[in-house]
Amino acid sequence: MKKIMHIITRLDLGGSAQNTLLTCRELAGRYETLLVYGLARESGMTESERETLTAAKQLAEDRGVRFIPLASLVRRISPLHDLMAFCTLLRCIRRERPDIVHTHTSKAGILGRLAARLAGAPHIIHTPHGHVFYGHFGRLASALFLALERRFACFTDKMVALTPTERQDHIDLGVGCAQDIVTIHSGVDLDSFAAQGLDAAVEKASLGLDPTRPLVGFAGWLLPIKGPMHLLNAMESVWQIHPDANLVFVGKGALEAELRQKAGRLGADGRVAFLGWRDDLNEIMPLFDVFVLPSLNEGMGRVLVEAMASGRPIVASRVGGIPDLVRHGVNGLLVPARDEIQLADSISWLLSNPDKAARMGAAGRRKCGEFGLCEMVSGLDGLYRSLLPDMAPGTRRFDEFVQK
Repeated sequence: MKKIMHIITRLDLGGSAQNTLLTCRELAGRYETLLVYGLARESGMTESERETLTAAKQLAEDRGVRFIPLASLVRRISPLHDLMAFCTLLRCIRRERPDIVHTHTSKAGILGRLAARLAGAPHIIHTPHGHVFYGHFGRLASALFLALERRFACFTDKMVALTPTERQDHIDLGVGCAQDIVTIHSGVDLDSFAAQGLDAAVEKASLGLDPTRPLVGFAGWLLPIKGPMHLLNAMESVWQIHPDANLVFVGKGALEAELRQKAGRLGADGRVAFLGWRDDLNEIMPLFDVFVLPSLNEGMGRVLVEAMASGRPIVASRVGGIPDLVRHGVNGLLVPARDEIQLADSISWLLSNPDKAARMGAAGRRKCGEFGLCEMVSGLDGLYRSLLPDMAPGTRRFDEFVQK
């Protein structure tokens, strides 16, 4: 079999890591698959998270994935660690001699692609999993990352964008040529979110939630880029119309303490629940009356697909690749990022119009098939085969995934 080496900075339970791990697991039977990864110390995983990740890695190992941990591969900028990681990656690529090096996320993409280039890897692919050209850093840091990505795109055979909008952003900013950037959605295991027969009242009670109250839900990292504070601020207006509504945060992050303090100042302690990280989101998502993702930047937003698969109406920011998933007025409502007034109005409207909200949820369930795991696997398999001409064609033509 042809050998493919994947490189990612941190292997945790974030969207980019899930995407990478699923890619490796599902394609391990077709390619000799290696995954080089950082130890994700910066993720601050709980014991429960580590157990979930260990089980997912074991399943991938059973399929044939070989894992290569790299302690020096960290997410933050660290000259010493970065130099050590680069040298180790260079030796590893020279030793393993992969046919394709596929890097994931910005930091691993820079170190991994440079090492692959110097090691003489035949083919290099990069998946940014969104981009950091706005929303993440200040103006100078964003400009630096943009300059680096433009330079590194020159020796990248193919780049994978998660949505057509992300692809167009790269083209407009001069990061790669149109013919070298393809769109392959991040695949989600849809079956696990198509919950049937759940007793919502029982499930809510088990989480300590009032079964009679409507739920506004958020799931993801509690970080500024995801906009959870904007959601909490917006709820102050929502509660003026729907005083019985509860807000549920599923996830963790640096903003949790500040969010709890703000909820206390609003006198909303009894109406805001923090569930922390959960491995049963597929059972929690169907409980939400409205799912909200107020991100400031988003490559795709896998959690939106999970909400769609659960039949939930969505309110989300009109940023990044989100409009490629959420069609305004069809399966959800889109609002400008940071606009807490429109955010509140949209949430209130859906809570006030449950029949229309249900129709939006049903529309999302019909649409989510485009973002299934099989679609992603088929697209990546076609991409790999297009670079390895001595392999038989895949089940689908690669050019089906190229956006003309």
